[in-house]
Amino acid sequence: MSEVIATEPRTEFGKGAARRVRREGKVPGVLYGHGTEPRHVSLPGHDLMLALKHGGANTLLELDLGTLGKELALAKAVVRDPIKGFLEHIDLLLVRRGEKVSVDIPLHITGEIARDGLLETTLTSIPVEAEATNIPESIEVSVEGLQVGDAIHARDLNLPEGTTLTGDPDATVVHVLAAPTAEQMESEGQGDAPEPVAAPVEAAEAPAEETAESAE
Repeated sequence: MSEVIATEPRTEFGKGAARRVRREGKVPGVLYGHGTEPRHVSLPGHDLMLALKHGGANTLLELDLGTLGKELALAKAVVRDPIKGFLEHIDLLLVRRGEKVSVDIPLHITGEIARDGLLETTLTSIPVEAEATNIPESIEVSVEGLQVGDAIHARDLNLPEGTTLTGDPDATVVHVLAAPTAEQMESEGQGDAPEPVAAPVEAAEAPAEETAESAE
């Protein structure tokens, strides 16, 4: 579990207030769950960045809420600046020890398939239910020795004890296709290249900070 992170209540909302919080080196966030009213908080940016970096997906945080004591929370939605990468906003879900939560776990592919095969990855994560304080960071998928035509489905994954699959067990995680031959690649490369088509100009998307604060 990550170290304790101190939080402060927020009483000002909107884009201007969020910018002021970020200028102070903090991250605006919303804490919700267990039937409580959403609480608007700010968290120290550096400490939060380190916790998310070390904890990976589904980072479990211990929050110091001052006079309200300490609470456990999962990082459920993190908004980052698309260019500089700094944290802009975070949604936190209150959890309790022993409580089961539904999360998506990243998949980590290992091993080498047959040399005449081409590996196609269909899923990069799977939905599971796990104890809040024992969520696996990732699930390993070994493709060692798979032959052309072989596939691994969600039901085939080796899940850690206490973790259960909640998605479709028949969902394909990876499968092995026949790699194209040199003749096929050469034949495909002989066709005329299509004429470039100008893409329509679309309206610019709203700034990230507007998206981050839209729920407030």
